[in-house]
Amino acid sequence: MTSRSTFVPKQTYRPLAHKHMIELYQFELSQFAEKARLILDFKGLQYRKIEVVPGVGQLELLRISGQRQVPVIKDGNTIVADSTAIAMYLDKTYPDKPLFLGDAKARAFCTIMEEWADNSIGVKSRKCLLGALKNNSLRSSILPSGTPDIFKNLVSAIPNELFDVVGMGVGLSPANLKEVEESLHREMAAVCTILGETPYLLGNQPTLVDLTVAALSMTIKIPEGPYLNIPSNLKGKGIPGFADNPAYEIFFAWRDRLYAEYRRPHIDNSPPPTATAPTTIAID
Repeated sequence: MTSRSTFVPKQTYRPLAHKHMIELYQFELSQFAEKARLILDFKGLQYRKIEVVPGVGQLELLRISGQRQVPVIKDGNTIVADSTAIAMYLDKTYPDKPLFLGDAKARAFCTIMEEWADNSIGVKSRKCLLGALKNNSLRSSILPSGTPDIFKNLVSAIPNELFDVVGMGVGLSPANLKEVEESLHREMAAVCTILGETPYLLGNQPTLVDLTVAALSMTIKIPEGPYLNIPSNLKGKGIPGFADNPAYEIFFAWRDRLYAEYRRPHIDNSPPPTATAPTTIAID
């Protein structure tokens, strides 16, 4: 199907001025942290990433947010955890470039679709990625950049059979994995059908649904552009059968254009590590 999508010409990025810089506690390869980053970029907000890497303890993150999952933002004296809660907070606090458009019914539909994306693209793609992690090089490469080599080597040395056991432990048997893959294929095909008719998922302008679907799809295929602080050999890699599927070219072309329009290139503005910085993660 030939896409009839049209995109608004790219505008010069001008970060919004506010008295302090938002801090984002994150894991660079977390798809839900990427959702928060894309929303922050879309709104033109300045923020500093604080990487949460495997190690000892989560005391700082637990102390400031009362829980251990990323993403978490700190905006002045306000702490917000969970990517959806972050989106709602940012849209209310910084109403320029709204994440919801239209009347109450349209906003409600956008909310429902965002919830679908979290539980479909978000959850199902992670399950499919677990199946793909039998690839030893991919397994060690997805660890954060601060992970000591000894841990990377240990992860690479895990036998493939153990990943089958891990999958069974989280309710992901081979039969269940097949069902999840088939379901994700159906939903990716449906998204491609929509994108063949409209430039964005809910019409002619981007909403929270577009940012959510685009960001969460990084687990399916990592963006190739200069957006993530990851090894260059990881960019463009993804789940076999999805990332390299010709049927989904329209989807990844749409995502690439959306990223080119709104996602800022990676700039290392992270503070130096400290003894109190959180050093292990749980991804929401």
